[in-house]
Amino acid sequence: MANAAVTGVLGLAFWLLAARHYHPADVGRASAGYSALNLIAGITALSLMGAMARFIPRAGRHTGKLIRIGYGASVLSAVAGSAVFLLIAGRPHGSYSELTSIWAGLIFTACVVVWSLFTLQDGVLIGMRNANWVTLENGVFGVAKIAMLLPLAAVIPHVGLYVSWMVPAALAVPLVNLLIFRRLLPRHAEAQGDREPPGREEVGRFLAGDVPGALMLLATISLVPVLVALFVPPGLNAYFYMAWAIGATIDLLATNMALSLTVEGAFDPVKLAVHARAALRRILLILVPVAGGAALLAPWILGLFGTGYGHYGAPILVLLAAATLPKAATEIYLGALRAANRTSFVALIQGVRAVLVLGLTVGLVKVMGIVGAGIAVVITQSVIAVAVMPGLLGVLRADKHSSAPSSRDVPRRRRETAGLFRGGAA
Repeated sequence: MANAAVTGVLGLAFWLLAARHYHPADVGRASAGYSALNLIAGITALSLMGAMARFIPRAGRHTGKLIRIGYGASVLSAVAGSAVFLLIAGRPHGSYSELTSIWAGLIFTACVVVWSLFTLQDGVLIGMRNANWVTLENGVFGVAKIAMLLPLAAVIPHVGLYVSWMVPAALAVPLVNLLIFRRLLPRHAEAQGDREPPGREEVGRFLAGDVPGALMLLATISLVPVLVALFVPPGLNAYFYMAWAIGATIDLLATNMALSLTVEGAFDPVKLAVHARAALRRILLILVPVAGGAALLAPWILGLFGTGYGHYGAPILVLLAAATLPKAATEIYLGALRAANRTSFVALIQGVRAVLVLGLTVGLVKVMGIVGAGIAVVITQSVIAVAVMPGLLGVLRADKHSSAPSSRDVPRRRRETAGLFRGGAA
């Protein structure tokens, strides 16, 4: 939660300064590039974060191998994804028109590789129950990119936004991994060394369900702004992206809580219902006032960026803030499903959500402009929350009135929990 707050505040400060010191067209191109960066890097990085959270807690002395395999897959996917994107994204006068040259393509690919590792290492730290380092890392990263932003506006205004973002990330990757492999990994391996590591078949089953689901989640987060950038000019895209960035930051609260639920559920499956109730209660206590405040103050918040940002972006922020509440319920349910290894059902929910939001976004943006994307998100999150509510209530009510289990009850209670999720999937 602290990481989400730090990331949100520093991200808001970064884009606020960018909007005031860079031309809207440059902000639009940079935000479009960042959306593409998140999309391609996340294809593997976000897909594997669930696996890191699920299996690092019990990988023991095999944790280092698991991490290295994840990093290798992330790099290969980043290169392949960048190549495909560069072939189809370049349109004259569009937000991605500058990515058509070979040098620009190579630089973009390198940035995607760095960002994929930067993203995945957060999942490694969380899986080791060292989320405090994630907060520190992203706090330093946020301050560093802000410190570079204004000097570069005077020196290289056209690409200053890109440089100020990627240089701190490139420096953070080796430093954080030095911390992981030299300090945190030996401690984790020693503490969890007696645990039986997951087998290839178990990991394969998890990834077969979770990776498609994570890709669908990625589509709802990162593909939407990419689609908008493809259909609108850079200046208008800047207005949309500022609202989207704030809404996505609020979404991080629920996403991070769900990831923590997966980790704790993996460590202690018997208490999954207790953890789920605690996670939902805490996220609502935080999210309701934050989302309500964002909706009420949307014109003022985006007005800080400039007149155009407040005029065009405020309605979008109101819609995105409203959508965070039903999405929070869905994310808690998905976190519990991952902890119980019900990743095929996760993929199904994520797939339906992605199809809805992408289809509605394309149709409504063409008819209503950028506000159509906000309407698409609200409709989608509300429909999915209603659909998963019976399953979520089943998770929350499990073992609510029973006493703490004895050691002999643990296998039976685990079977009961698995049966609950099978019923929810049906």
